[in-house]
Amino acid sequence: MTHLITRWVLPTIGGVVALALIFWLYRDLDFGRFLTGLRQASPAWVVVLGLAILLEQVLNGWKWRQILHEVKRVRTLRLTGAMLAGYGVNVLVPLGISPLVRSWLIARMETLKMGTVLTTTIIARFIDGVVFALFAGVVAMAGKVPQIAGNLELGLAVAGALNFALFGALLFLMYRFRVLFAQEGPLICRLFDWVASWFRANGARLRGSLCDGVVWPRSPRHRLNVLIGAVAAKLVAASHYLWAGLAVGVVLAPFDYLFLMVFAGFSLVLSRFVRVPGGFVIGSALAFELLGVPEEQALLMILFNWMMSVGIVVGVGLIVLWQSGIDIRRARLEAEAADVGT
Repeated sequence: MTHLITRWVLPTIGGVVALALIFWLYRDLDFGRFLTGLRQASPAWVVVLGLAILLEQVLNGWKWRQILHEVKRVRTLRLTGAMLAGYGVNVLVPLGISPLVRSWLIARMETLKMGTVLTTTIIARFIDGVVFALFAGVVAMAGKVPQIAGNLELGLAVAGALNFALFGALLFLMYRFRVLFAQEGPLICRLFDWVASWFRANGARLRGSLCDGVVWPRSPRHRLNVLIGAVAAKLVAASHYLWAGLAVGVVLAPFDYLFLMVFAGFSLVLSRFVRVPGGFVIGSALAFELLGVPEEQALLMILFNWMMSVGIVVGVGLIVLWQSGIDIRRARLEAEAADVGT
């Protein structure tokens, strides 16, 4: 019964809530104007949007390469392909296993331990969280946030500060206690081994492989590259709605695009906590409404961004899996098995 509720009932309820919110946000949509805008949209800017989405993933792959460099040198395109394969599997099989799939693929292709690679992906994710929090602070302090009932600037500032504190603390704990976690005596290590035994995994070996991935570039150049890659990827992500807007004739102020990225990003995080899908779409719709963008053009911008993202992620991800000689189901099962038995 618990499995049935968590696997089917809660996601179904969340999907219904998400659809209801979207229909409510676009209850006054002029469908005729929407179709006219769709026919008149510029395909060239939609193509530029697709290239920007792909560039963002390449930058994320390059950033991951700087961290993984201390374990093994891996080409940026290989890491980018593994990331897209993980996202693609997660789109088609939405179980939140994207980090497992990408880590398993790289470990498989580069003869590394999956736990080690997985830890480097976690570090990259935490760094993204810190950088995202800094962008939220910049948006809040810039005073360019739309004015609504309540203090949205204060809300973004508080959310950014909490985000920064959370991911900063997690990074500190990872590096501070990695040596302790690799030992046999501490209580937390014994508890970890006990839990691992439930899954018939070797706890000590799994802890060792995870700790081996807690690395940081020794070269100042690679350290700087990690931060450059994280910031550049966020700036490119903020430009997605610029290109989508140009396709339908909408141009906003520069800080409006940062606001869209931050607001939609926080909406995505919040929706995951409450198990409601489509958080980024709902957050984007709310942000466009706050910015006064007409509903028809806002919906087109969201759809272009969503369709290009899914198309590129699933398309390229499936190509990567096909070249690796595996299918989606096998990638999911082997990634989960490798995570347990590493």
